Amino acid sequence: MSENNEEQQITMVDEDGNEELYNVLFTFKSPDYNKSYILLYPAGKADDEEVDIQAYQLADGDDPADPQGGDLLPIENDDEWDMVESMLNTFLNGGGTDASDQDWGTPDPK
Repeated sequence: MSENNEEQQITMVDEDGNEELYNVLFTFKSPDYNKSYILLYPAGKADDEEVDIQAYQLADGDDPADPQGGDLLPIENDDEWDMVESMLNTFLNGGGTDASDQDWGTPDPK
């Protein structure tokens, strides 16, 4: 995700047509899955307020450094969820958000 002082925001529309504004927490690309992901939280929350962080897979071809929209896809694989949760924990513990800074280990030969 590009580093700037302005928070990146997106609007999500639910199945009833209701719009809600979300802040982008961070985005990253996983070399193991060859997919990009985005983590979001509702805009307008106080700094000390607990928030529900949501994670999605970006559509193919959407640049995680500068997502331009399109469909956000659900993450349906448990191994992918574990990897996304690991990235979130790394972020929350001050480990950064740049996937190139992460130790991805060797791909699982499954």
